[in-house]
Amino acid sequence: MSASQTLGGASRCGWVLGPSLDKIIKNVAWRKHSQLVSACKSVLDKLEALADEPSDPASCTPLYGLSSSDAEFLLQPLIAALESGYPKVVEPALDCAFRLFSFGLVRGCEIREDASVIFRLIDSVCKCAAIADEAIELAVLKVLLSAVRSPCIDIRGDCLIYIVRSCYNVYLGGHSGTNQICAKAVLAQMMIVIFTRTEENSMLVDVKNVSVFELLEFADRNLNEGSSIHFAQTFINEIMECKDSPLIAKSPMELQNGSKSTEEGPDKESGKSADGTADVSEYSRIREDGFMLYKNLCKLSMKFSAQENSDDQILLRGKTLSLELLNVIMGNAGPIWRTNERFLNAVKQFLCLSLLKNSGLSVMTVFQLLCSIFRNLLLKFRSGLKSEIGIFFPMLILRVLENVLQPSFLQKMTVLSLLDKISEDSQIVIDIFVNYDCDVEAPNIFERTVNGLLKTALGPPPGSVSSLSPAQDMTFRHESVKCLVRIIKSMGSWMDQQLKVGEHNPIKSPDSENVAESPSYHIDDASNADYELHPEANSEFSDAATLEQRRAHKLEIQKGTALFNRKPSKGIEFLINSKKVGSSPEEVAHFLKTTSGLNESMIGDYFGEREEFPMKVMHAYVDSFNFENMGFGEAIRFFLRGFRLPGEAQKIDRIMEKFAERFCKCNPNSFTSADTAYVLAYSVIMLNTDAHNSMVKDKMTKADFIRNNRGIDDGKDLPEDYLGTLYDQIVKNEIKMKPDPSAPQSKQGNSLNKLLGLDGILNLVWKQPEEKPLGANGYLLKHIQEQFKAKSAKSEVVYHAVADPAILRFMVEVCWGPMLAAFSVTLDQSDDKEATSQCLQGFRYAVHVTAMMGMQTQRDAFVTTVAKFTYLHCAADMKQKNVDAVKAIISIAIEDGNYLQEAWEHILTCLSRFENLQLLGEGAPSDSSFLNTSNSEHDDITLRNVSYPSLKRKGTLRNPAVMAVVRGGSYDSTSLGGKSPGLVSPEQINHFISNLYLLDQIGNFELNHIFAHSQRLNSEAIVSFVTALCKVSMSELQSPTDPRVFSLTKLVEVAHYNMNRIRLVWSRIWSVLSEFFVAVGLSENLSVAIFVMDSLRQLAMKFLEREELANYNFQNEFLRPFAVVMQKSNSTEIRELIVRCISQMVLSRVSNIKSGWKSVFTVFTAAAADERKSIVLLAFETMEKIVREYFPYITETEALTFTDCVKCLITFTNSRFNSDVSLNAIAFLRFCAVKLADGGLVCSEKSKDDDSCSQVLKDNAVDGQTCTDKDDYAYFWIPLLSGLSKLTSDPRAAIRKSALEVLFNILKDHGQLFTQPFWANVFNCAIFPIFRITVDIKDSVPLHPDGNIWDSETSVVAAECLIDLFVHFFDLVRTQMHGVVSILVGFMKSPGQAPSSAGVAALMRLAADLGSKLSEDEWQDIFLCLKEAAESSLPGFVKLLKIMDNIEIPDVSPDTEIELSTVHGVNNDGSEDDNEKLQTMAYIVSRMKVHINIQLLVIQVVTDIYKIHWKSLSANIVTILEIFTSISSHSHELNSQTTFLLKLDKACSMLEISGPPLVHFENESYKNYLNFLHDLIVNSPSLSEEKNIEGELVSVCKKVLQIYLECSGFEYVSQNKPRANCILPLGSAKKEELAARTPLVLSVMRILGSLERDSFRRHASQLFPLLVDLVRSEHSSMEVQRVLSSIFQSCIGPLVCK
Repeated sequence: MSASQTLGGASRCGWVLGPSLDKIIKNVAWRKHSQLVSACKSVLDKLEALADEPSDPASCTPLYGLSSSDAEFLLQPLIAALESGYPKVVEPALDCAFRLFSFGLVRGCEIREDASVIFRLIDSVCKCAAIADEAIELAVLKVLLSAVRSPCIDIRGDCLIYIVRSCYNVYLGGHSGTNQICAKAVLAQMMIVIFTRTEENSMLVDVKNVSVFELLEFADRNLNEGSSIHFAQTFINEIMECKDSPLIAKSPMELQNGSKSTEEGPDKESGKSADGTADVSEYSRIREDGFMLYKNLCKLSMKFSAQENSDDQILLRGKTLSLELLNVIMGNAGPIWRTNERFLNAVKQFLCLSLLKNSGLSVMTVFQLLCSIFRNLLLKFRSGLKSEIGIFFPMLILRVLENVLQPSFLQKMTVLSLLDKISEDSQIVIDIFVNYDCDVEAPNIFERTVNGLLKTALGPPPGSVSSLSPAQDMTFRHESVKCLVRIIKSMGSWMDQQLKVGEHNPIKSPDSENVAESPSYHIDDASNADYELHPEANSEFSDAATLEQRRAHKLEIQKGTALFNRKPSKGIEFLINSKKVGSSPEEVAHFLKTTSGLNESMIGDYFGEREEFPMKVMHAYVDSFNFENMGFGEAIRFFLRGFRLPGEAQKIDRIMEKFAERFCKCNPNSFTSADTAYVLAYSVIMLNTDAHNSMVKDKMTKADFIRNNRGIDDGKDLPEDYLGTLYDQIVKNEIKMKPDPSAPQSKQGNSLNKLLGLDGILNLVWKQPEEKPLGANGYLLKHIQEQFKAKSAKSEVVYHAVADPAILRFMVEVCWGPMLAAFSVTLDQSDDKEATSQCLQGFRYAVHVTAMMGMQTQRDAFVTTVAKFTYLHCAADMKQKNVDAVKAIISIAIEDGNYLQEAWEHILTCLSRFENLQLLGEGAPSDSSFLNTSNSEHDDITLRNVSYPSLKRKGTLRNPAVMAVVRGGSYDSTSLGGKSPGLVSPEQINHFISNLYLLDQIGNFELNHIFAHSQRLNSEAIVSFVTALCKVSMSELQSPTDPRVFSLTKLVEVAHYNMNRIRLVWSRIWSVLSEFFVAVGLSENLSVAIFVMDSLRQLAMKFLEREELANYNFQNEFLRPFAVVMQKSNSTEIRELIVRCISQMVLSRVSNIKSGWKSVFTVFTAAAADERKSIVLLAFETMEKIVREYFPYITETEALTFTDCVKCLITFTNSRFNSDVSLNAIAFLRFCAVKLADGGLVCSEKSKDDDSCSQVLKDNAVDGQTCTDKDDYAYFWIPLLSGLSKLTSDPRAAIRKSALEVLFNILKDHGQLFTQPFWANVFNCAIFPIFRITVDIKDSVPLHPDGNIWDSETSVVAAECLIDLFVHFFDLVRTQMHGVVSILVGFMKSPGQAPSSAGVAALMRLAADLGSKLSEDEWQDIFLCLKEAAESSLPGFVKLLKIMDNIEIPDVSPDTEIELSTVHGVNNDGSEDDNEKLQTMAYIVSRMKVHINIQLLVIQVVTDIYKIHWKSLSANIVTILEIFTSISSHSHELNSQTTFLLKLDKACSMLEISGPPLVHFENESYKNYLNFLHDLIVNSPSLSEEKNIEGELVSVCKKVLQIYLECSGFEYVSQNKPRANCILPLGSAKKEELAARTPLVLSVMRILGSLERDSFRRHASQLFPLLVDLVRSEHSSMEVQRVLSSIFQSCIGPLVCK
């Protein structure tokens, strides 16, 4: 032990070199290697004397602590030992070298020249690999990796390449598979070390160890010799972790300090390089070496075997290894590769070229590596390689994906695996769509990928021939579905992140999931991904609106392109009209020249058209070429690359003519004229066709070509050499035009190739033999490289980033159809659990995205599809996948319920059907057993008697409900199997029962969780949820065969769950529920309606537990369904149930009811008008309790509720079932009035100008009169009073009388509270309508007293009450004088005796009680009303007279009987017409009596009033005179119409009725007139003198005397001078009339006798002849003669005597 410690001396290098040299000496053959032995001994001796120098540890000496000369001396034996080729000597030498490198003892600033001792050491180590020994190979790998890993030496340039090449050689020619795996792992680890340093630009970096297992993912798995992978991993780990030896660990403290200085060296060195600006900003030595190595690897990957050795496996392995190393490098590439232009250009120039060249190989390993490298490019470099990715994606992925019929299984699986990994990264999916599908110049990668996956998922078309086995096809299908699911999942996760991040951080953070699943040798750094997209020259953020415009623009361009490829002119027209192309020929030509995807043949056809515009376009197209300094053959080849010449010669002619003109213009010295170029061009086209068309047998020779073109140069020949060279160019190199669309490839793939301009590339790389180089097609490869460079150099190639989730709308529009088809077909056709699970996940993710994005059509399509796949509508056919679909439906409802909207209906329908199946399985009776309609009694009895044991115990049970479900139906059918004919087989029953066991996987908890979860839905979603649940419940309840209440019960639950939501939301929910409850409550199925009303009661009771604040109206809205159903339902049971429900709620929750009172009273109002007595009594019982005990609650919150209460009571008063109810209701109205008067309304401070109050008044206005008032409580009195007012027209006398008394008692008791304006409203709204209605009715049917609404007693009461009220509150209501008097006069005009008398008495009382208070105007108003009453009937009376004149009285025998009771009675002997005349006469007589009675009453009232109040009526004398004059004149006129009187007497005798009292009428009118005039003269002499009353009195007296004389037979005597000697005696009729007129004559004579003597003398000349005639006339009474005698004695005698 001590001896070994002393070997090598005190230096650190000595500690490593000493034991190794000693071992070399022991192992070497002394004779053969004597020099080596002596050299080793010399070094050992030297080491004894050496110690570590305290020099700068950062110095570039080869060995730590030693000078350069000492170091070179010490390493010479080691190099010699390595070069000896003797394994026993080489092995300890390699171990020594490994430790020198690992311990940091070998140092060097730059190792790249042969002169360096370190280089010679490394060179010796590399050469040792040639020794055929496995251990030495591993040792060499160990040393080389430790050398590269060491931060103390800078291995550069050729040395670095040399080390890599040596490792390559070990890999390619290693003696064992384990060694080759180790060599591969070492190379990969070197790449990680080197390129990590390259990125950091520093030697000191943290490096991860390579994962050997993942390194063998694509190749060399066959090299594994049992534990080779584990061995290689351990091998790498030991090398990477070896730093200090045990010896150093045990060294003294000073050695530890020395060790510390050793570690500081690299720090300082790297610090120098890091501090240098050139190293940071430009390219340091470290980066230069990295670039060089990267470039060499790319070149190595592009080596192809020679044609003579096409199966060169060594070359193929080297190529594969190069690609694997490149994959490692790109997998670990950091952000510097994207931000640094040189790094990015290296990828574009070398790696992309390698991918392009290797894409033509059919070697599976190479293809897998290309896909892996491409994935890394897509993951990290998509922002900088937009154009390149746009080419490689179709080449590598879409080409294989779209090959459905004859794909390579491994290739397609690789592509599907790649797509699966790509799809996991949500940002990649979004970026692909944004930058390619929304870019006009890029292919629709996303769309094509989705469609390709759809094709794969659907499999080969029916009838086609495929190379796939069924198992392979199924694998493809499942994998493609998996990819589609990944895509939609990524879209959803990206959307979720963006919506969560919001505006604060629109850029998405790196996807940790992707990093976790990456190979472990990738740098697990957040900056590694290409998501950050820092502000670069080629990237920008775009909003969704901009992308929408770009997407729309692209779709328009594609539409126009497709139209052009069918009809070129139409396509160009469309593009110009849509402003996608300018209208000038130059712009159209530019579009045709630059746009990809256009059919070249169609371009040629368009150029050849004869129309003006296409020709201009063709000329502009040709003029856009620059043929300057081009040969003719090159020019025509260049010209024809963009389109295919048309087949018609004339079209070709026009195109070639223009080409020749343009060529000569660009090359004026080429030909004599353009004609020469034109003919030569045509000849070249013909030669090209002749030489390269297989159908042409006799090919054109060069001589033929020269001969055909003689004399074309203006009569001269072109040089033969020129033509010969041109001939050779055409024959050897065909002028190739782009392939025709009819080429044998898929239509979609072909259009993609055209869109990309890749036809040439695809022909180049896909038709090559496996290992042949590109050879003759190198020019095309060069051209593609130039395209890459051109696209990279374009400043307009912008990479777009988007953070607006709205972009998903456009993505969904592209992918939802294919995804729906793929998921649906797979779910339908496959029973594989994994596949169906994937499909259902896809549906869930799709619903999530479409729902969140508000895409209703797409969302509903996905939800409907899943709902249909539940097979709940045909349970007998269910499988496990259908049960999984039910679970998916439940998951969708829970996860995305906030955005499902109308789609809830499908989900809830499924839940309804599921619950039905559960009940059947448990043996519970169906709801129809108690919900069947009453008209199907037989079915009722049958269902009630059916026992329902569990189906799972008795599979043979047969009942209608089970049979219907087993038969099944369509998804859209409301009832299962309701219309399905046919019997159910036992097999179907058994399948159905077994499926019920499947449904046990879903418990009631999951089912109920959705409804309980509804309280977590947002405000919009809960409304949609409830709406859908109402629809489903409605369909359940309306089922004709199997009505159910599942959804109805859930509605009640959901309402309970959500009752605590804010009122605004709850009101929206309830508006939906309210309509539902009303609709179902009116159902014809009584049981259903009862169930619904009971459910509504439960909700209402629950809701009424919550306290409602003032001024809210929600309780009213909540209870309104009860009111609506109560009003509209035809079912007695329902109405009675509602009354009971409301009664229960009121009595149990009375303190909580606020705005709900309105609906309560609405219900009771409807009940009060019900046709069933029991309902009325039940409602009134509750109403009585409310008014008696709970009246304060009614108006606690809303004072207007009082009005509703009043209306309800008024409705009860109209009840026809029980007078007690009506009378009690009237009494309650009086009670309400008392409360109102006492201030019983809690909310008395409510706004007096409230619109609702004025509305109440308007509602109760009569005849357009508006009742408004601003006093307290005014708007509450009017409904109550007007209600009682209307009740006075009730047909029941007791009710009428009670209403009248209560109404006027209320007014009398509480009238002092009313203001004068309000009294006006009361009269207009409550009092006047009573009398106006009764007067109108009485006027209309005077002949039918039994039809009068009021009897005489009521009329008397009404009139008395009115006058009592008017007199009592006269000071407040005197403005209503006219109206009151009009009413009383109306009573007087009534045909009935009692009303007339009542009117007269009332008017007289009015005058008596208020006489002293009435003003002149008020008295005038009374008399004007009386005058109007007298005159109002005159027009109608005149019409009666005219009718009478036109009637011919028939001759009727005395024994004829006439039916007076009918209008159309037929007499026994006469005709119907005569009978009608008599009936008319009877009517006229009746009307005349009424008319005369009215006139007499007016006279009576006027006379009576004057007699009592004559002192107050001086101002009204004229009006009174007019009344008396008018009536007396009218009476006299009636009696003077002799013919009319005769006809009237005849009619009355025929009708056997008394005639109208015409004489009495005349007598009374004149009598009262005379008395008035006489009283006026006596009482008011001055006024009489002023008005000449005396003259009027004498005139009236003369008139009366003349009438009397005419009646007594002196009508002619007084007029004719000759007088008869004798007078005929009077008839009996005249005697009766004379007797009737006698009192009036006596009155006249007494008045005349009472005149003063002077007055009589003034009028004696007029009176004397009449008095003389009286002496001569016949009298019926001796009194006339006595009074006449008295006049002669007292009046005339004195005059004569004088």
